Amino acid sequence: MKLAMFSSQPYDRRFFDEARAARNDAVDIHYHATALNAETAILAQGCTAVCVFVNDVLDAATLEVLHGLGVRALLLRCAGFNNVDLQAAAGYGMFAARVPAYSPEAVAEHALAMIQTLNRHTHRAWARVREGNFALEGLLGQTLHGKTVGIVGTGKIGLATARILKGFGCRVLGYDPYPSPAFAPLGMMVPLTQLLAEADIVSLHCPLTDETRHLIDATTLATMKPGAMLVNTSRGGLIDTPAVIAALKSRQLGALAIDVYEQESALFFHDHSGDIIDDDIFGRLVTFPNVLITGHQGFFTIEAMREIASITFENLDCFRRGGMCANLLPPLA
Repeated sequence: MKLAMFSSQPYDRRFFDEARAARNDAVDIHYHATALNAETAILAQGCTAVCVFVNDVLDAATLEVLHGLGVRALLLRCAGFNNVDLQAAAGYGMFAARVPAYSPEAVAEHALAMIQTLNRHTHRAWARVREGNFALEGLLGQTLHGKTVGIVGTGKIGLATARILKGFGCRVLGYDPYPSPAFAPLGMMVPLTQLLAEADIVSLHCPLTDETRHLIDATTLATMKPGAMLVNTSRGGLIDTPAVIAALKSRQLGALAIDVYEQESALFFHDHSGDIIDDDIFGRLVTFPNVLITGHQGFFTIEAMREIASITFENLDCFRRGGMCANLLPPLA
């Protein structure tokens, strides 16, 4: 069997080759650095399956091309699937499975790293010390102990984040239309309006759906506690970026930490250090001293990469056996 992996990076090859060797799997993987869309789908010619990531486009047009080429399986090496036309995939009878949870602690720990970096200004302190500047003025932070933190989305990553914050001595609030019983010993479930009004830090851990797109917009930002920090390590589309910029300018929002960005597909996972970035919204964001941006690296740990590769191969096994799979995407599940 041949599999085409799109948006692949050297680290994908490392961990997938490692997993394939450990399993003695004969699948022939063709690694492509280019992203998948209707125009690049031709690279999957001769392949039975494709393996894709968060910024690959699996819309109806792309799926039509893939199906015509003989592709019958869609393997997502990520949890989110907002980039897949589920109805079109079901219409073609294509097997579609994801990696629903890989090392949730990895993303949770990255969210905490961003919170602590912004709060204690460690990135600015590091730059100062390298220049021989040991002055503390401008580096004043706050003690996390006793602060109220709101967790929006109490799935596995949200729960992992809540556990860490509870360990810091924070008061933890949670919001989720489908709350997890496991949140009860960590904090209190409240309506979103109450969470936004009371939280010193709001951390987003929910999927991107029609209901959650621009969950944080001008209206919800206005209800947040003035000066609060907003953290997003889930999907860029959860926040209305121009509205966030306006809230930063008015000082309604005190700080912003994002590992994801709504228009990230044109930027993230590639080196643009020698390019002119013509995204004016992103350019405005990086001018704020109270904004911290990382390039979708929250998942990027050795443990998570190994888990992603392992579960992807398990999903491929399910397809080859023609059996049911716990990780099938709806409406196929």
